[in-house]
Amino acid sequence: MKGAAERVWARLQPEDFLWLSALAARAAPEGIALVGGAVRDALLGHTPLDLDVVVPGGNVEALARASGRPFVFHPAYGNATLGLPDGRAADLVQARREHYPVPGGNPVPAPGTLDDDLRRRDFSVNALALHFSPRGQVTLRDVTGGLNDLEAGVLRPLHDRSFQDDPSRLVRGARLGARLGLRAHPELLAQVPAALALAPQTPRLWAELKLLLQEPRPGRAAQVLRDWDAGALLPDPTLLLALDHWRDEGQSIPEAVYAAALLHAAPDPAALARRLGLGERPGALLARALSDTFFPPGTPERTLRALLRPEAHEALTGKDVLALGVPPGRAVGEALAHLAALRRAGQLRSTDEERAALKAFLATKAQGS
Repeated sequence: MKGAAERVWARLQPEDFLWLSALAARAAPEGIALVGGAVRDALLGHTPLDLDVVVPGGNVEALARASGRPFVFHPAYGNATLGLPDGRAADLVQARREHYPVPGGNPVPAPGTLDDDLRRRDFSVNALALHFSPRGQVTLRDVTGGLNDLEAGVLRPLHDRSFQDDPSRLVRGARLGARLGLRAHPELLAQVPAALALAPQTPRLWAELKLLLQEPRPGRAAQVLRDWDAGALLPDPTLLLALDHWRDEGQSIPEAVYAAALLHAAPDPAALARRLGLGERPGALLARALSDTFFPPGTPERTLRALLRPEAHEALTGKDVLALGVPPGRAVGEALAHLAALRRAGQLRSTDEERAALKAFLATKAQGS
């Protein structure tokens, strides 16, 4: 355990270790703890780290003020967000325990110990803490077996009602599994039906699905859900996996392109957009990509069109019409309208065919004038 603590310590920036140690000294007698994703990612060798700090038994607002850092206190949640010198932020939260009066509903919190706070979490790999004592001692706290699970590459819920309490943990788990290469523990797979049964009445689950689109590889996360027999939550991930491949090859694939591709694969795109809270932009992007309007290389529309209509050729533009000697004005519009009509009729299959049709149209116009 000592070696694990040193591995986390080594991943912290020097200034982070200093202000965390100073904060712990002011939080006597129980100190503070760096928890969750920061500890997990540090043990995996990943950076940068998102700093979430649990304060057992202390006054979060007073501690934030005593830190000397600029902060914002959130009274409704009893936590504070500290501004760090390099522009990052750190969250300070009161240690708590939780219970769920209604399956899939919001939890009811109460003050608790550090161990209570770790045991209320979703997965064992997220229930690790680096504890800073007021005297400067730093130790790794693992009360759920998360270190062994992390080393084994396993994603395990903390208890057998975890997904019934909060079905959104299913999607969060898929995001983590895809991002970190973790495989599902049998206990996780056993809880999938309970999460699916409660999904319609759990808004947090749909919020997690929207966050899935922000993952480094959204397609992989969607495929993990399908591998866990939870594919009913999203359409077939084939298009998203193709975008993942392009992103891995170095292409810039915006989140909006993923969202639009997801809508294209959905039986009812409008219903999915409402459920995920996507707004109107992905649908509008999809419509533009499926149109015959010209878009320059590198635009989201061009990228999405290459995915959805790989056989589509690039339509001629006003510049192409002008290059054939057509004077600017109404004649250019008439030529483009003629080509658009031929495309809709399926009579143009390549740029060369477009050019030939344009020349024929201009020749006909010239004869009639």
